[in-house]
Amino acid sequence: MTDEIAFLLNGRKVSVSDLPPATTLLEYLRSTSLTGTKEGCAEGDCGACTVSVGELRGGRLVHRAVNSCIMLLPMLAGKSVVTCEGITGPEGQLHPCQQAIVDTHGSQCGFCTPGFTMSLHTAFQAGTETSLGAINDMLAGNLCRCTGYGPLIQAAREMHDAPMPDWEVRRHEDTAAQLEVLAKGGGGEFTVDGQTCMLPATLDELAEACERFPDATLVAGATDVGLWITKRFRVLKTMIFLNRIEELRQIEKTPAGLVIGAGTTYSDAMEAIAGLAPDFGELLRRIGSRQVRNSGTIGGNIANGSPIGDTPPALIALGATITLRKGAVRRRIAIEDFFIEYGRQDRQPGEFVESIFVPRPAAPQQLRCYKLTKRFDQDISAVCGCFNITLENGRVGEARIAFGGMAGTPKRARAMEDALHGQPWTEETIAEAMDALARDFTPLSDMRASSRYRMTAARNMLRRYHLETMLPLEKTRLVGAGAGL
Repeated sequence: MTDEIAFLLNGRKVSVSDLPPATTLLEYLRSTSLTGTKEGCAEGDCGACTVSVGELRGGRLVHRAVNSCIMLLPMLAGKSVVTCEGITGPEGQLHPCQQAIVDTHGSQCGFCTPGFTMSLHTAFQAGTETSLGAINDMLAGNLCRCTGYGPLIQAAREMHDAPMPDWEVRRHEDTAAQLEVLAKGGGGEFTVDGQTCMLPATLDELAEACERFPDATLVAGATDVGLWITKRFRVLKTMIFLNRIEELRQIEKTPAGLVIGAGTTYSDAMEAIAGLAPDFGELLRRIGSRQVRNSGTIGGNIANGSPIGDTPPALIALGATITLRKGAVRRRIAIEDFFIEYGRQDRQPGEFVESIFVPRPAAPQQLRCYKLTKRFDQDISAVCGCFNITLENGRVGEARIAFGGMAGTPKRARAMEDALHGQPWTEETIAEAMDALARDFTPLSDMRASSRYRMTAARNMLRRYHLETMLPLEKTRLVGAGAGL
């Protein structure tokens, strides 16, 4: 056990024991004179605060871009943080990503430049592809108000051809060696300014902590909890951080489907889920920016219970189940039964989501996911509809349809399903099923969409599904899985 948070900052070990656990990494960096990292939005949207956070995965050092404005200090235990001040060479040599921005004139006012630099830096380490789609995805979480994105896209292409500097290779080796030592530290618990932080290192320690503090806030990626702190100014008395529990980040592939640890990030789950159902993988790609996907977790999106969370509709349509644990007792329920009403889930005090089982669909392409937003990338859904319909000899065999944004919880459209079951797959059947949706939902009007708009859009999603089964996807899609781009 430890009473401090130890991590690497630009290659040097730092230990923090006197700051409240709700302190964000951005606050800490700027208080230590690392002011290159900027605060633009304080909600993980603009990317001005982007830094690179690294950890050992299978003995290999992996760095990923994250938003420091909503990353809390305890989430960094045993990891490495690199800021824009830490990427130059030992004699001040520019990193290839910095040189590429200079060469392409990719900076104007400079406020967003450190964030872009760190997104490019992390991509350089990973050897990101140079296709326009891959570059757009990499930069989608960084907003620029001056130069436009043309020079930055060109910088991403030009840096790709640059060799990895020798000093960068040595820096990686040194960081990996230091993280090996930090990784040997166990969990921890401490209290500062009335806020208690717990850092369990195993599932058993987590179960014990949840029973001791049943009202504690569980923190995985903090993509939502971070906003409670930075925007709502909530004071969280007790927080249990899940980032040190390797068991929560496991993905097991079986003939029956996938078992996904609740602490698995969207980025880590995306490849496995896309292999299971391509449209679900594309849905994950549109959940926030790359920085958000590198932090946010599948289990957190479920346990949060938001009616506009994007993974529950797809999981419901696939017939997924979740395993809940309290102490040594586990129970498994259908994910659709987990959501009871707005703000209320079937989770007992001291119980937590341990894993998710996603069945393997008989035909991967039959699941279609439609996320409707005001902007295509990095936006919260107005409506998310997921359709898993089996067709047999021109008739509907089974239909599982779920929506987010249409009710107080993610919810199945059972009247629509019943209107489809056993019926011929025709426009007449589709029209009747579209009308049946009014028996499933009475959506609200809010800042994202009116009730009428939501109902019309959700109904039309079924018509789109029908069209996509009648025509090649490249005829019905401009972007995303199956678009042929």
